[in-house]
Amino acid sequence: MSSLSFDFSEDFRPLPARMRPRTLAEYIGQSHLIGEGKPLRRAIEAGHSHSMIFWGPPGTGKTTLAEIIAHHFDAEVGRLSAVTSGVKEIREAIERAKLNRQTGRRTLLFVDEVHRFNKSQQDAFLPHIEDGTIIFIGATTENPSFELNNALLSRARIYILKPLQAVEIHQILQNALLDKERGLGNESFVLEDDVLTLLADYVNGDGRYALNCLELMSDMAEQCVQGKILNKTLLTEVLGERQARFDKGGDRFYDLISALHKSVRGSSPDGALYWYARILTAGGDPLYVARRLLAIASEDIGNADPRAMQIAINAWDCYTRVGAYEGERAIAQAIIYLAVAPKSNAVYNAFNQAKQLAKEAKDYDVPEHLRNAPTQLMKSLGYGAEYRYAHHEPNAYAAGENYFPPELKDTQFYHPTERGMEKQIKEKMLWLKAQDVASTQQRYKR
Repeated sequence: MSSLSFDFSEDFRPLPARMRPRTLAEYIGQSHLIGEGKPLRRAIEAGHSHSMIFWGPPGTGKTTLAEIIAHHFDAEVGRLSAVTSGVKEIREAIERAKLNRQTGRRTLLFVDEVHRFNKSQQDAFLPHIEDGTIIFIGATTENPSFELNNALLSRARIYILKPLQAVEIHQILQNALLDKERGLGNESFVLEDDVLTLLADYVNGDGRYALNCLELMSDMAEQCVQGKILNKTLLTEVLGERQARFDKGGDRFYDLISALHKSVRGSSPDGALYWYARILTAGGDPLYVARRLLAIASEDIGNADPRAMQIAINAWDCYTRVGAYEGERAIAQAIIYLAVAPKSNAVYNAFNQAKQLAKEAKDYDVPEHLRNAPTQLMKSLGYGAEYRYAHHEPNAYAAGENYFPPELKDTQFYHPTERGMEKQIKEKMLWLKAQDVASTQQRYKR
């Protein structure tokens, strides 16, 4: 019976793994971090080690940069993935680092997806970062300020890795086609339709994804006399239906939502529709957008157009009744309405000021005229005394009355704008104020 063996030589590794840069000279992208004269590059070349967090989208070179740094530091590289590792693996990695330290060798511990570790798992690294047992490099696609412990953040410097530019992706693809040792340079290709540029534009700065697509195209390509044909038709087959461009709970998603919100606030219906379409194309939930529109209607429009909130609710209701195809258009209609509606954040500001005062000021007693008096005893104690029932007053307004504790009698939170419905509200409030000033029934002396 023959034995079964597996060959994991370099030829069998995926193209992104084979083409992984080995030096800073080979590394493409992130010039804001490792360009000539940049602080991180100077530290790497000088061998000055410090713990780091690499924050960036997939395929931007986080793992590769960590390995290059380890080479410059002459350190052994330990690797953990928070997806597959737990306390046991962390402990083993630390013990290995301690042994290295006894022999005078440094250990760089690279932790991929570090945000997936819970608080106690993240805390396990702290003493060993402190005493220099490990040089810690964590990689994350999520915002570190939300996902990582403050204690860990205080011991590591955060470096933001940006999506690669299309021209950088194009160079990576060219290198792979020309490299005979690790890439596809031993094969002949016929490039049509500016296919590399199209691919570079499509992958949204993800170098790994670009190389995976190129390798798949190479495997699927038709052969002609001159070589394998790489064209737009083949690229379309490889890419298939457009993939989601963000993690639905990640920063890219919230960036698109933020762009939509700011476009509505800025009264740009076209910009708002563009970002809405981007969200849908990337697989976003239209109902999340509908909920955000309700918040926008209150925060950025308010009483300048009270109908805005009802229109947002109607769009939400329409989506749940008729389904996605028609419902998405209803939400688009609401987006346009909110974008062109008059804007006011007077309600938003007034409510925040009221909450702040309630939080910071003394808990003043409710004035007796505003207290509830359901029993005779409470009435005998003065609860509700001298309360003026507005409907019994001229114009249904108790001029001169005050609904604050005496210490806060001149407080005003709500300052309506001159826009939309609030212009009429402002005129009404000025009229009411004039009635108060002229009244002989002042609750508190002025």
